[in-house]
Amino acid sequence: MKRALITGITGQDGSYLAELLLEKGYEVFGLVRRKSKLDFNNAEHLKGKVEFIFGDMTDSASLLRAMEIAKPDEIYNLAAQSFVTTSWETPLSTADINAIGVTKLLEAVRLCKPDTRVYQASTSEMFGKVQAIPQNESTPFYPRSPYGVSKLYGHWITKNYRESYGMFACSGILFNHESERRGAEFVTRKITIAVAKIKAGLQDVLELGNMDASRDWGHSADYVRAMWLMLQQPTADDFVIATGKTHKVREFVLLAFKAAGMDIEFHGEGEKEYATLKGTDKVVVKVNPQFFRPAEVDLLIGDAGKAKKVLGWEPEISYEQLVERMVKSDMKLLAEGKI
Repeated sequence: MKRALITGITGQDGSYLAELLLEKGYEVFGLVRRKSKLDFNNAEHLKGKVEFIFGDMTDSASLLRAMEIAKPDEIYNLAAQSFVTTSWETPLSTADINAIGVTKLLEAVRLCKPDTRVYQASTSEMFGKVQAIPQNESTPFYPRSPYGVSKLYGHWITKNYRESYGMFACSGILFNHESERRGAEFVTRKITIAVAKIKAGLQDVLELGNMDASRDWGHSADYVRAMWLMLQQPTADDFVIATGKTHKVREFVLLAFKAAGMDIEFHGEGEKEYATLKGTDKVVVKVNPQFFRPAEVDLLIGDAGKAKKVLGWEPEISYEQLVERMVKSDMKLLAEGKI
């Protein structure tokens, strides 16, 4: 039986990955940050199936302890301060977790069990001000946020440990991936929760920032499968994971309302853009300039050709299915009083 340690197990990707590994017969350990109020979030249903270890990416001693307890064959480092907007407000702690924290984890592996295979969660935000369209493993990086910069450090230090110490350490450069378990602070989930509440008459207006930002959106369940495939290869390498299709925030909003049985029409442009329910003058969406980022990433679209060829990976859940699943899930959660 293989043993796997997942950092960030309480997040969206961590919970889907844990389910996948359990299905494959792994013994799974999850690193959980201790809070005054213990919250397992998306991993609540994994109690009794996963062994949770308290630790923190900024605490080397706790990472060494986690290595000693789990003795993992594979580590999936999904822990991060993962909210881009917050990274401008807390740039130092973002760097501590996303950059230095990765180094501390790699050192713990090197000292305790150097034959452990390590997966590092990199991000399309490292491309930022894109230097080529679409973006692949050879595209130069140009991050546009403290989050993107911190993740770029984590990406390069992982490659450095691979080349310096011969460790099996690889990074998945994952483009935007969402799901029913996405945190409410992320724009996609903000949209689907608002749509559910507007449909139920509990909210009037959804306020958003840049509606023209384009992203390559996939489903988390598809992307964690790619993570696992990377660690099953004969040699470590880095891979872009993406759908190869891009959609604007505006389109996500349109599809989300449609999934809830509401048609909307957009009016105006830029900071004056808004949307009304079709055939009425009821405003349900407004652009609010306060939600614009200090430095915007306008277009991200990935080329996952290498992953498809080498890993045999293909996304199975379409963009339209993703949006519909998120909306239906939030409508159900709202009806149950859970949001």
